Amino acid sequence: MLPTRQIPREEIKVLPLFAGLTPEQVRLAATPELAAAALRDLAGCAELGFDTESRPTFHKGEKPTGPHLVQLACDDRAWLFPVQDGQCAPELKTLLEDPQRLLVGFELSSDQTLLQQRLGIRCGRVLDLVDHFSSDDARITVGAVQAVARLFGQYFRKSKKLSTTNWSKLPLTPAQQAYAGNDAWVALRVYRELDARGGLRRGG
Repeated sequence: MLPTRQIPREEIKVLPLFAGLTPEQVRLAATPELAAAALRDLAGCAELGFDTESRPTFHKGEKPTGPHLVQLACDDRAWLFPVQDGQCAPELKTLLEDPQRLLVGFELSSDQTLLQQRLGIRCGRVLDLVDHFSSDDARITVGAVQAVARLFGQYFRKSKKLSTTNWSKLPLTPAQQAYAGNDAWVALRVYRELDARGGLRRGG
């Protein structure tokens, strides 16, 4: 039985830190050659952690121009794919649309919408981890920080400052790369743990 208690933020912050990927395990596919190598590296993975980042909008009526970064993670590393001028590698589109590969992440509806609107990508097979957690308060959506606290008893620290940086501007800083890579990787870790505990709602 998975825990359903919503752990207060104050309690989460005093838990042991969740160890994410090291900087060496997060790689930026900043050139076509690196992107091709990254996609070959990921092609054999049946499940991938998945997320996107977009430059935030700050003004009323301003339309989003993202995604500006697509993140994919396997069990021991993450690759970051910058999206420049609304373009991405055709191989990335093929990988994301593959119905045989499972993409797992948190709150993926807006990511999928932007990918379709901006890049013409219709993700093939997606599992949103939000749908696999329950809370005592039905109004609460369980994100990565809460999920890690419940499953591992650890604090997955996310920086609000980093989340709202300009993801369209290259080069990305080491801190941005670590943030983005771990956002995708933590989803895969949570998925693996849910699967091990029998906590995935099959066929739902």
